[in-house]
Amino acid sequence: MGNNFKMVAKTLFGFEEILAKEIRNLGGLDVKEGVRNVSFSGDSGFMYKANLCLRTAIKILKPIHSFRVRNERDLYKNMYDFDWSKYLSPEKTFAIDTTLSSDLFTHSLFVSQKCKDAIVDKFRETHGERPSVDTQDPDLRLNVHIHNNQCNISLDTSGKSLHQRGYRKATNIAPINEVLACGLLLLSGWDGQSNFLDPMCGSGTFLVEATMIACNIPANINRKGFAFQKWDDFDAELYDKIVDSSLNKTREFHFKIMGYDKAPSAVEKAKANVENAQLSEYIEVQRKNFFDTQKVTENHLHMVFNPPYGERLSIEMEDFYKEIGDTLKKNYSGTDAWLITSNLEALKFVGLRPSRKIKVFNSHLESRLVKYIMYSGSKKAKFNKSI
Repeated sequence: MGNNFKMVAKTLFGFEEILAKEIRNLGGLDVKEGVRNVSFSGDSGFMYKANLCLRTAIKILKPIHSFRVRNERDLYKNMYDFDWSKYLSPEKTFAIDTTLSSDLFTHSLFVSQKCKDAIVDKFRETHGERPSVDTQDPDLRLNVHIHNNQCNISLDTSGKSLHQRGYRKATNIAPINEVLACGLLLLSGWDGQSNFLDPMCGSGTFLVEATMIACNIPANINRKGFAFQKWDDFDAELYDKIVDSSLNKTREFHFKIMGYDKAPSAVEKAKANVENAQLSEYIEVQRKNFFDTQKVTENHLHMVFNPPYGERLSIEMEDFYKEIGDTLKKNYSGTDAWLITSNLEALKFVGLRPSRKIKVFNSHLESRLVKYIMYSGSKKAKFNKSI
């Protein structure tokens, strides 16, 4: 317990509860939900495991310093006075990312520059030389967050955003973020206990993330690396043990994962990404127009998709969304169908009443994840049968 420290996992709006559940299931302590973040405690091994396994985290931060700030002079002095030699040395490189929600400062780049000046000035004073800045691939990445007059400094344990899983080499226009896709799957209740279909699969992100959930494959097993692997105290042997232990917890999947798209280029890209993720044995991608398809199984089907909208549509939105509803009604009984759209007007044309409607954000676009339950037979008959 003495080796535990606080960490903060950043996430997307609306995913705080499912991320907190993920962290608890993984073994995190003192789990507390915030706004677009979840704080928790664990040791270095858990930090490795969190980066490797958490599906709905964007970054894992390790807070190291906190102070109140009134102006840029306060900011510089507090950064200068901190003992950076615990984390940096003159031959190392570093970078600073800043986020602001304060009236004191309006430009994140200015704050990053001020913090950088304080650090390099301190090293010049104490060592006679200074570490260099490398914004692309630094040895140490710092996160500065100023909220009102409180400044929090953290080590970025992840490096590149954790949505960059490493398997997606080919993409279409406006591909869905991997963390967003995975969070939507978890919000939809996907647990790998039925067949799965993405009828407009694009580059295959839902297909890969759904399979990784179903098989309990670590979310970031295909990444090239994490920021913590460049730290002086990185324990490579411990990390390898955590990777092996996580892979030993994978499970078999006994249903079908299917993806359709009518564009040949999308089908090719989806297949390439599935292959990159080493999941070809579980996923079948076919060139099909969803509106010409029927459900291929008598068993329950779980459907999640991201239909095109706005400028991505080359046809009339009203007709397109009406056809989604018609296809579901006629050909997909026994299906839980979930779709996400930022075009809230379009949902009116589906012609079905959603049983659930969840507010989410797709990038900066306010969106809705909606659920349509397509009963086998009539809804009334189903209820009469259950009575």
